[in-house]
Amino acid sequence: MSRIASRFARVEPRRRARKLVLGLLSDLPRKNCWTIAEWAGEATPDGMQHLLGRAKWDADRVRDDVRGYVVEHLHDDQAVLVVDETGDVKKGAGTAGVQRQYTGTAGRIENAQVAVYLVYAGRRGHAAVDRELYVPRSWTSDPDRCLAAGLGKEASFATKPELAARMVAHFLDAGHRAAWVAGDEVYGGNPKLRGVLEERGTGYVLAVARSHDVTTSAGKFHAEALAKKVPKRAWQKLSAGTGAKGHRFYDWTVIDLADPAPGSRQLLIRRNRTTGELAYYRCYSPRPVPLAELVRVAGSRWQVEEFFQAGKGLAALDEHQVRRYASWSRWVTLAMLAHAFLAVVRADEHARHPASDARIPLTCNEIQHLFIALVVRPALDAVHRLSWSDWRRRHQARSQTSHYRRQAAQA
Repeated sequence: MSRIASRFARVEPRRRARKLVLGLLSDLPRKNCWTIAEWAGEATPDGMQHLLGRAKWDADRVRDDVRGYVVEHLHDDQAVLVVDETGDVKKGAGTAGVQRQYTGTAGRIENAQVAVYLVYAGRRGHAAVDRELYVPRSWTSDPDRCLAAGLGKEASFATKPELAARMVAHFLDAGHRAAWVAGDEVYGGNPKLRGVLEERGTGYVLAVARSHDVTTSAGKFHAEALAKKVPKRAWQKLSAGTGAKGHRFYDWTVIDLADPAPGSRQLLIRRNRTTGELAYYRCYSPRPVPLAELVRVAGSRWQVEEFFQAGKGLAALDEHQVRRYASWSRWVTLAMLAHAFLAVVRADEHARHPASDARIPLTCNEIQHLFIALVVRPALDAVHRLSWSDWRRRHQARSQTSHYRRQAAQA
């Protein structure tokens, strides 16, 4: 919290921001201004609502502090910036940016608010470093509606790839470095985003549709058509990273693309070893890299899903009950800070206490549980709390070992 203290002109909102972040990390079943204010010992939710809506502090400056905190503690020369969007289902039409649109959260078209996030993913861990609210044309074409929601009459429409390019530019302009950018088809199919990254000399592995056109030395083809021409010997079994049940093994192949501009451009193809389903990726790197490196970057995209799960489940990223843009940006920025704290503590603990056969390393869930029980709300019997933590980790280690053994037997 000391890193963001200077962003507050008065002591009262600074102290209340600390209470809000602790409330976001708490074990409350539902987290909003009302429940957190009660948990923090305040008489009414007015103070928390004032912090989010009217108090004087700049959420973008705090965002910059969160970004610096994450890069400092999770630094990796081969880090990947993963971009993806998530939606929060809403009621009514007054919440900034809300409209009926597809959201992966619900898996269908819903009345929802959608935001794009940039996640820094390295070997030590991952955490969000930026966020942008997606404001549909139905909003930007109505200045009065934008003004009422705190977006300003001058709010202009930006596509999700444009928001992604803006966040990557902010990250690089701040003096930070990332070797790669990864994203799904929404971003891979956008030539402007790919062009911006190439101008920056930043490598990318971006998913594209099977109908995506690519040019090779033999001519122009759909990605799907090229996959059918790949001989059996060209496929390699490689892991795209580890998950809850062990390594994610797929078959992979790569095809060089023709382009007169400097750099290496390729089409990466992934094949599911069970179903045969194919996935396609446009790749660029300033210098040629091995297939295993492209696979590593492609696999890192799953870490954004892990961030959404942990950010929402542990830090209430999606539980804001606010309408105006300023309140939304302040809530999600402090939620990003809360999650980043858990990710950094986890990384430090893993460095000090490597994994063993007896127990799995501390997870963000376990760190949150212990932090609230032992630090924020001191327990009457710390030994009891720690023994339960030890039991949970031993049980999880046994389950993980069983999964790996079952996977090896099937292979």
